[in-house]
Amino acid sequence: MQPTTPFWQPAPRGLAPWALEPSLSRGRVHGEAGCPMRTPYQRDRDRIVHATAFRRLNYKTQVFLLHEGDHYRSRLTHTLEVAQISRALARQLGLDEDLAEALALAHDLGHPPFGHAGERALGRAMGRWGGFDHNAQSLRVVTRLERKYWGWDGLNLTFETLEGLVKHNGPVRSDTEPLLARAVAEAGLAGRIEDDLQAPGEAQCAAIADDIAYNNHDIDDALRAGLLRFEDLGDVPIAGNFARDAAVRAAGGDTRRGYYEINRRMITAMIEDVLAASRERIAAGGIGTVDALRRAPRPVIGFSDGMAVEVAGLRRFLFAHVYRHERVMTAMRAAEAIVGDLFERYFAEPSALPGERGALWVGLDEARRAGAISDFIAGMTDRFAEAEHRRLFDATPDLG
Repeated sequence: MQPTTPFWQPAPRGLAPWALEPSLSRGRVHGEAGCPMRTPYQRDRDRIVHATAFRRLNYKTQVFLLHEGDHYRSRLTHTLEVAQISRALARQLGLDEDLAEALALAHDLGHPPFGHAGERALGRAMGRWGGFDHNAQSLRVVTRLERKYWGWDGLNLTFETLEGLVKHNGPVRSDTEPLLARAVAEAGLAGRIEDDLQAPGEAQCAAIADDIAYNNHDIDDALRAGLLRFEDLGDVPIAGNFARDAAVRAAGGDTRRGYYEINRRMITAMIEDVLAASRERIAAGGIGTVDALRRAPRPVIGFSDGMAVEVAGLRRFLFAHVYRHERVMTAMRAAEAIVGDLFERYFAEPSALPGERGALWVGLDEARRAGAISDFIAGMTDRFAEAEHRRLFDATPDLG
């Protein structure tokens, strides 16, 4: 039986009243003339795509290291999948698609090499100075570390894009997210972002799209890597029914089609749930303005309570059978050693840094030197980090 109300509805002709209207943007930290061809959010998106940090995502690990195969997700392909889902959600909900896309494209710019293994290693290395957080680093990238303009550091994105990036995980909590709060202050955004309000709807689209993308493509990549079989997914939340069907259909040997089928059907199920639940919250909450959406007690754009429970179960399965798989952990331990070794060597011996950096940083106090080294390592690609380790050390850990 077909549902009486389709989840996929014709795209709205204009923006919904709870959308951020680009013509009403609050502007940028550094004043600029408007662009005659693009809205402020389209301009932000284009600046992100042309950023050096964005190009580097192509050679940064998502879960599986790049040398393990050509078809596993990189940090860049993950980002593109998030952007596609984010834009689709925004279109269906009457939100600004360009802003939703820009936020998706920027959300992982601060990720170091080797995925979360690199983040853990940098967190330990920076422990004396507060640790490391990739969300805070993403903000630093777009407000300080990209240097493309004569008049300022960073990309000079709109306040709306910056706020959406800051609130990728929800309202800012200085007690639990001190690094993010510090990055906000360093960017000159203190007092310009209302910390206790929900993120705009476009940012909520990007955040839930991130969850949808990685939960699904990590299953797909694990199947391709041989860490999982269709039979292993039979009782897994969300994936189970699709995996059982794929196992039957692939009995003749065409397993690759099964990977795609499971992935696309899981994505469709999650997107349909988000759209139905979000529309229900908008209607039930009487949300008719941007302010009403942002003052809601919880994010408006997101999974239903039932789907959220299912996704949590899927995440537990992924942690137990993929992220903690010995093959993955062996590679990640080696990656953490590479990042840790690089930090220690650069910190103790600034002259070991490539180029002129060592001469520039040798006179810095310990905290500033550590911060500069952390920024440098966080910007590395996997292959550059490996090459630097080989240059500086007699033996480099085997990544598998």
